[in-house]
Amino acid sequence: MLPPIERLETLSPEEVTRILLREREGQWYDRKSARIKAAKLAESIVAMANTEGGVLAIGLSEGVCEGVDHVPGAQNEWRQAGLDRVRPPVRTDVTLLDCINHAGQPDHLFLLNVRPIRPSEQLHTTTADEVFQRVGDANHRLSFEQRIELRYDRGDTTFELTPIREVRHADLDQDRIAEYARRIGHPDPQRLLQARDLVDADGTPLVAGVLLFGADPQRAFPAAWVRVLRYTGSERLTGTNQNLVSDIRCEGTLPQQIDAAREALREVLPRRKALGPEGRFGWFDLVPESAWQEAVVNAVLHRAYSNFGDHIRVSVFDDRIEVSSPGRFPGVSRPGDLTHVRRFARNPRIARVMAELEYGEELGEGLRRMVEVMESRGQRRPVLRETAGGVEIALYGPWNPPPALAGMTPLAQFLFERIRSAGRLTTRDLAEMAERSPPTVRKHLHLLEAGGLVRWTGTSRRDPRGAWSLGGEEQ
Repeated sequence: MLPPIERLETLSPEEVTRILLREREGQWYDRKSARIKAAKLAESIVAMANTEGGVLAIGLSEGVCEGVDHVPGAQNEWRQAGLDRVRPPVRTDVTLLDCINHAGQPDHLFLLNVRPIRPSEQLHTTTADEVFQRVGDANHRLSFEQRIELRYDRGDTTFELTPIREVRHADLDQDRIAEYARRIGHPDPQRLLQARDLVDADGTPLVAGVLLFGADPQRAFPAAWVRVLRYTGSERLTGTNQNLVSDIRCEGTLPQQIDAAREALREVLPRRKALGPEGRFGWFDLVPESAWQEAVVNAVLHRAYSNFGDHIRVSVFDDRIEVSSPGRFPGVSRPGDLTHVRRFARNPRIARVMAELEYGEELGEGLRRMVEVMESRGQRRPVLRETAGGVEIALYGPWNPPPALAGMTPLAQFLFERIRSAGRLTTRDLAEMAERSPPTVRKHLHLLEAGGLVRWTGTSRRDPRGAWSLGGEEQ
């Protein structure tokens, strides 16, 4: 994690050079060559302003420190890029840091701290009318449709900046704030709160600050908690047949909620005896801990806290774990192939602080990690779906293939596995995955359908919105 600029200013030129060259580029940090033009720099400013801000370090290229003293004329253009080449203008703070260039000579690096004006629901564009968004370590140019969707989604990202007047600065946990500042090496805890947009200019706590460091966050946000539910069997029954055997409420700050949910899940998660990787039988969790932890952390970080009427639920069944959270996927991040879902932080300030507290990396890799962990255990990919008011992810336990599948063609088996992993796919999706023509794929899908392994859902066979899902007992 990139140290705060205030800390970088206290380090030696040699240490500054080493840290900024070594630091991994990501959501909040990007290196740029001293040769960059102001028009190109504006694209990165727009991308960070449309996401959650960040730092651009100019004078670093291809693993070496160029410095910027040899381009004095360009520095003024860089300073003005956020004003002259971005609409509406973006606030940028400039810091010149002493460094040692690749020739071993004293030099300077030009740090541009991009700080979006808040609160704002307006998108920033370049003067060429292009919109970019920072996703991981890259700037993504948005299509017209994505621009429209992102404009609507911006409303959610500003909720965490809402002042909470009924909560005073003294109501924040000062010990935890001091520990947070110490962890990232910031010399002034109170200035750090303002730098991370956790309190207002007059010290009034904002939504993000209360959720992260409030002494009693549930007083202001009664639904901001995690509920861990344990059911017997594989269904959620009601009334006289209700099968709920454990109901644990996890409250406190967001880090405390995650820690409490971890402990609760470790207590209630089913275990099974199986042959381990070393050839010995042992007891294993239904779902790998690293996978369900990722799901819980993602839910806490990215839920819609503007939804005051609902909380996060972690439901544990005999065959799976379901994690549901309020708030649908933002428009530019519709769920599809989980290895290619683009990151969009609904709560970017919360996400950044939680990453600094080591509760997440904020690289947009959480869903990919879950997929990799589950597939490495030979288990089904996580199944992600949108509900009426939120997102639900299901992590399934070990699965035994149906006997009927063994007699199918290799292509049919491949198609079945893709449907099982994704939950629902169109014929066109499957044809692209298999790199076969739609008629060929359709022929093998009909074999699976005849065996009761998959089923078609649509108004007719030609329905463009229709898709294939698991059928019969395999659903």
